[in-house]
Amino acid sequence: MLAAGRTLVADGAMGTMLFKKGLASGDCPEQVNLDHPYWLEQIASAYLEAGSDIVETNTFGGSPLKLAQYSLEDKTEEINTAAVRAARNAVGDRALVAASCGPCGHLLKPYGDIEPEQVLESFERQIRALVDAGVDLVCVETMTDLNEAILAVEACRRVSSSLPVSATMTFDFTPNGYFTIMGASIEQAAHDLADAGADVVGSNCGNGIVEMIRIAAEFKKHSNLPLLIQSNAGLPELKDETLVYPETPVFMAGRSRRLIDLGVNIIGGCCGTTPEHIAAIRAEVDRAN
Repeated sequence: MLAAGRTLVADGAMGTMLFKKGLASGDCPEQVNLDHPYWLEQIASAYLEAGSDIVETNTFGGSPLKLAQYSLEDKTEEINTAAVRAARNAVGDRALVAASCGPCGHLLKPYGDIEPEQVLESFERQIRALVDAGVDLVCVETMTDLNEAILAVEACRRVSSSLPVSATMTFDFTPNGYFTIMGASIEQAAHDLADAGADVVGSNCGNGIVEMIRIAAEFKKHSNLPLLIQSNAGLPELKDETLVYPETPVFMAGRSRRLIDLGVNIIGGCCGTTPEHIAAIRAEVDRAN
């Protein structure tokens, strides 16, 4: 689909939608895959109807290392397979089903307690289950440790040499430019992720769309790979003991035109975005395509 030269629209937040369905704070989001798969079908259907070309699975925390925090590591294959099944039931062949793969929940040595090989094996186990279940691509996302992101991409390549893989990092603005909290620059991330085997690079989470426009422009300086950007609906604000994301669908869609003009290949949403945000972005992309 990228080869067609048009901008694709990804989906929006999964967590935001799960909380609306009834997920309680502190509960394992991936447990939903076993207990309430119809929630996932409803969410995927809503994003499909909003115009998403790509719909992600509810597997952000589906690696065994991350699931172990909930004593669910023995259900890794079951949890990941159920997520793919639910997404596919909803979208069929009308959208690509992308496997979400987030951080493992541990810091790599020497900063933390985990060996790189353990992380690689954990990601490989998750990704193998996702690929066996029939995903169309893998989205390694919300990474702040470049070394961990590289391990996740390498795990994808161990499982499949041909399946498309995207890898997106989360950046913060500093007086010296944009860096992850672990110190990786956009230039370093773009080069190292490509070397590891990523087909698509970019950024998601941590920023509203205005900051993401600047991040996208920086990526374009350092990479010729297709670019994926998924902004938050702004930074959350606490109102009446509830987190509220301030950027409206109209606001995000209006500024997504700048992402299109920069040549961003895939535009979606992260925390706080909903099918309404995606529908507005879809309309803007259709005007530009």
